[in-house]
Amino acid sequence: MASFEKPEVPVFSTEVFQNEYLPEGGAEVNAIVTVTATGGGTGAVRTGAPADAAVVVMVDCSGSMDHPPAKMRNARDATAAAIDTLRDGVSFAVVAGTHTAREIFPGGGRLAVADATTREQAKFALRKLTASGGTAIGSWLALADALLAGAGASIRHGILLTDGRNEHESPQELRAVLDACAGHFTCDCRGVGTDWEVKEVTQVASALLGTADIVADPGHLAEDFRQMMESAMGKEVADVQLRLWTPANSLIAFVKQVAPSVADLTARRADVNARTGDYPTGSWGDESRDYHVCVRVQPAGVGQEMLAARVSLVLPSAGDEPPRVLGQGLVRAVWTDDMAASTRISPQVAHYTGQAELAGAIQQGLEARKAGDTDRATAKLGRAVQLAAESGNEDTAKLLAKVVDVVDEAKGTVRLKRGVADADEMTLETRSTKTVRVKKQA
Repeated sequence: MASFEKPEVPVFSTEVFQNEYLPEGGAEVNAIVTVTATGGGTGAVRTGAPADAAVVVMVDCSGSMDHPPAKMRNARDATAAAIDTLRDGVSFAVVAGTHTAREIFPGGGRLAVADATTREQAKFALRKLTASGGTAIGSWLALADALLAGAGASIRHGILLTDGRNEHESPQELRAVLDACAGHFTCDCRGVGTDWEVKEVTQVASALLGTADIVADPGHLAEDFRQMMESAMGKEVADVQLRLWTPANSLIAFVKQVAPSVADLTARRADVNARTGDYPTGSWGDESRDYHVCVRVQPAGVGQEMLAARVSLVLPSAGDEPPRVLGQGLVRAVWTDDMAASTRISPQVAHYTGQAELAGAIQQGLEARKAGDTDRATAKLGRAVQLAAESGNEDTAKLLAKVVDVVDEAKGTVRLKRGVADADEMTLETRSTKTVRVKKQA
């Protein structure tokens, strides 16, 4: 384990878990890299913490937010709770989203600076929010991007609430906006009620390195928004890159975040040079995340060893300053004719391979269920039940039990439930990528 410290950012450490032994002719190296940051905010609002942050809250104000009328009131209350959680000195704005985007506070294409006065002014402006019009999420994000770009803050964050489908712009238009916004700010997304599209909301959160979740009961929005803002206020370093160097004749098969949730970063590589690439990780406070790195190497003979990859946490260069290395770990490959050594699977790699399969099985099972393919849905969701039990993912197991009747969890034998509530199915789909850490005894 190695760590590097700079006073103004959290201290990062990296730890690599792998079985470095390969059989003769073996060409694939797998490792779990645990990255831990300490000295940040842990999602708590800390007196005297740096105010180099900017936040835009995007509130769905489309016509469907008036059904029932309490939903719009809950959204206003939730936004007010988020505003109350802002640190003094943080720049912020509130955007009303319909088929267009409108800045309702402070206005003029700028951000306000949080203090007692501006918080009260913002909450007063929220009272004027009414529900009408359609939904074009891309326009909301584009306005947030423009506002945050002018703030000059290093921590740039968005919070987005929607209750409906993105019906007033094409999937291609939304994708183009997400591509334009990626790397500019992170965004946490929430769907309220059950009339929104899970894949749209999770697509936004994934592209902008944020979280996605369902708030089925609008009455729970305020607490959820408060927690999201507390987490945003706990971030103290942004734009951290996972940098991977590999030797000649090697390539990265994939890079995935596997805890606290599954997110495939492979396609998001930005080449530094022929052998080095950066993968975005977003903003950090006090937290720990796990990444699965798979490298394909040139096979070597028994007794030979090589450095298969060097993993670094890097802050990009700022101005004339060079990139700063925050932490580093090494992935090794050693060829052996000891079958016991080369066939041993790293517990961490095995665990997270199962967690990624669990997420995929849930998503494929729910898609099959919606399509009326009962056999495939039963098989996939049964496999998900089995994997959840094996890995100790109790939260996911409970969500699965609302969609299927479990006959034998060890064998993955289930029966599809009839009359599943929309909220239960959407909760399972939205949270399918959430993982549990590997058991310590492993």
